Amino acid sequence: MIQQLNPPLPLETPKGRGWAHLLIDYSQEHDLLWVVFLNENGECWSFSNSEIRMVNNLSLGRYVPNLESYNSFGSGNPSWQSSPVLGHRNDGKTARGSQT
Repeated sequence: MIQQLNPPLPLETPKGRGWAHLLIDYSQEHDLLWVVFLNENGECWSFSNSEIRMVNNLSLGRYVPNLESYNSFGSGNPSWQSSPVLGHRNDGKTARGSQT
């Protein structure tokens, strides 16, 4: 099944930032494939779920807690695979980090 994303979603990929316009689902036995057009050069690539991340968005509480892992798509177990990407809304802090 191919699903057009409307609106497209901004994603982080191993090849840089881009916009996902299509989602391909072959079945329960396979990863979803995201069809992404890269910002830098307009190339079209397909990435599996394990290779992509949503871009940060402070307004929605989605931030990158560790800047070293922000651009890391190398081998091994990057820290973003074992840590939450979404901030906790009940921690008593606002998006700017001050106490409420």
